[in-house]
Amino acid sequence: MLRLLRPLFLGTTYTRFVYLWVPMLIVSVWALIDDTNMWVPAALLVPVGLIPAVRTGEGLQARWLLTPGQGDGGFSVAPSATWRDRLRTVVWLQGRLLLGLLVSGACVWLPLLSVELVRHAAGHRVDDIPVLRDTAPHWAYALLAPLPLLALYGAVVGLGLLATAGARAFLGPSAAERLTALEERTEQLLERNRIARELHDSIGHALTVAVIQAGAARAANSPEFTDRALTAIEETGRAALEDLERVLGVLREAERPASGRPTLADADRLLESARASGAKVDAEVTGPLEALPGPVSREGYRILQEALTNVLRHAGAVPTRVRVEVTDGALTLQVCNPLPDERAAPGRGSGLRGIRERVALLGGRARTGPGDAGDWEVLVELPPG
Repeated sequence: MLRLLRPLFLGTTYTRFVYLWVPMLIVSVWALIDDTNMWVPAALLVPVGLIPAVRTGEGLQARWLLTPGQGDGGFSVAPSATWRDRLRTVVWLQGRLLLGLLVSGACVWLPLLSVELVRHAAGHRVDDIPVLRDTAPHWAYALLAPLPLLALYGAVVGLGLLATAGARAFLGPSAAERLTALEERTEQLLERNRIARELHDSIGHALTVAVIQAGAARAANSPEFTDRALTAIEETGRAALEDLERVLGVLREAERPASGRPTLADADRLLESARASGAKVDAEVTGPLEALPGPVSREGYRILQEALTNVLRHAGAVPTRVRVEVTDGALTLQVCNPLPDERAAPGRGSGLRGIRERVALLGGRARTGPGDAGDWEVLVELPPG
């Protein structure tokens, strides 16, 4: 019994009731204008529902009133992007109007029926209700008076649940919006994995070196060795701070939606940053960068960023050649630089692993290692999205 009465103590029951009553405001205003053509509000909702921004308003109302305190509640607040979304909005507006008519009718007639049953039980003859019109007054009708109120309670709760389910069906994310959300989630997971690699490789390495150098300096008991150890610790610490600042930048940027993140159209900032660090960057860009699909362009930006970072980290300020080519939606990206240290092992480091993971995710190919001219080469080919 207590379980059946639980909705009475939930705020959601009453906010859903308000949600169902909102369309009745429009109907009430129209009734004051022309009560002979009550079909007009339903007809007016058709062109209104085709307005893209209306879907946003309906989604916000559904979040606030149907599922308050539950985040998005399964409702989209994006404007209608396709005719399918617009038609879904129109259908829901009609359905919401119908549910509003049902709940308003129940709120008017069921309490009235309960009152008439009490009057009939008190000896007053009821002429407005067909069922009671032909019956004689009797005290037993008082026992039936609570039934319309229970029906009203069930109607309000049931229609509220039906409205929530219907709104999720018609105002929920479209296939394109779900794909975008999945894409953003995938990129966030990729960034988290990259951050974990960066922290492990750079910060972990720096702390290990610092601990070993400090222990060796204390054991050596030599001022000269201690001075060298402190210098090494200082240099390692500075490099670790730079890596940490870069990782924190990735963290801050990870909160941005995928559509707002940099693409290859912003590659100039990477090239200028590398030139500002002393590297001589010779860049060649061919093909329409704006024609690249969003995921390919964003991952291409990240790959170029990783490649230039690896150049500065492992080779220093050396002449670097960058080639970006777009052909039929496919991307070819090449970064070449001389290696001052011939002992550098190809294919190692978190940056190269990150490049390979990004390329594999998009079904492309990546090659890293010595090129034909003896330079270190990063060559990436990404198919059209």
